[in-house]
Amino acid sequence: MKPSRKQTSLLAAASLACAIVLGLATASDAAVAATTTKVPDGARPMTAAELYMLYHDKSWRWPDGAGRMQNTDRRFSAWVDGTGGQSWAEGRWAITDTGRLCLEATWHAANGQFPAKTCFVHRIFDGTIYQKRETGGAWIVFRHPITEKTDEATNLIADDLVSQRLEALKTSLTVRKTE
Repeated sequence: MKPSRKQTSLLAAASLACAIVLGLATASDAAVAATTTKVPDGARPMTAAELYMLYHDKSWRWPDGAGRMQNTDRRFSAWVDGTGGQSWAEGRWAITDTGRLCLEATWHAANGQFPAKTCFVHRIFDGTIYQKRETGGAWIVFRHPITEKTDEATNLIADDLVSQRLEALKTSLTVRKTE
């Protein structure tokens, strides 16, 4: 049986959202692909308080977009504008005392919307923070004790890189859907 147009469109939207969400840590994973980062014995999970201090009210700059973890109601919002298309998301971010940061949001694109959840695990040892995306991610050094320019943590910025672009994308994608 051949899938309907609607099913095909939803599949395309789901594929786009998965690519976006799974690509959040792709740049950092690719940067360390040539070397394997091993988390030292004795590294402990970061606490919720430590993760909160690291992420709250920060924008996470990505190669083709950004996500924002707002303190108020733990809101998460994001936008992406890359080769896979444009999309935006709104949802929540959550942290645990087991070192997890989860971003759960509904992603919107020209061909539909799709809920997605991406989680990252964090460990700390002697001031070095290690991170990996859950489900298949590779460990990276997220931040050294003395931050280096290549640390992924340098992409966490206090400035709001999301709100203005998010509103523009919402408008743009809404106009395209009504045309």
